[in-house]
Amino acid sequence: MPTYTDMTRCDGCGQCVDICPSDIMHIDPVYRRSYNIEPNFCWECYSCVKACPQHAIDVRGYADFAPLGHKVRVVRDEESAAIFWKIKYRDGRVKEFTFPIRTTPWGSIRAPSDYEAPHPNDLASPMLAHEPMALKVETLPRLPALKKQQV
Repeated sequence: MPTYTDMTRCDGCGQCVDICPSDIMHIDPVYRRSYNIEPNFCWECYSCVKACPQHAIDVRGYADFAPLGHKVRVVRDEESAAIFWKIKYRDGRVKEFTFPIRTTPWGSIRAPSDYEAPHPNDLASPMLAHEPMALKVETLPRLPALKKQQV
């Protein structure tokens, strides 16, 4: 769902430009409003949507997400630490979804330097570094999975 800017809300602050990892959000030199110069290259990370203090950046929804004629509004509420998605359908129905900005407490994520270096034999393992510890499982030849009888 590539992003686009609602020109009536944008004040040209440039926060979307600063945060865009693919460098496709630009400020129009004449109108002083942001715009996505290449929607096809949008990573759909929504960093610009989340960073915009004016809530001026919306997303175009895919047909499996919302049918044609819809409008998707994304709002970040820092006080409640949540992202709100509001979809307005052509017939006037409105659906709202809320997602937490973080799923872990602030300061709980350890820096890479806090971990000990992986053993050279770990390079042959399909697991990522420190994956057993993060998943709270014993080191196994493979990750835990459901048995056929449990499915």
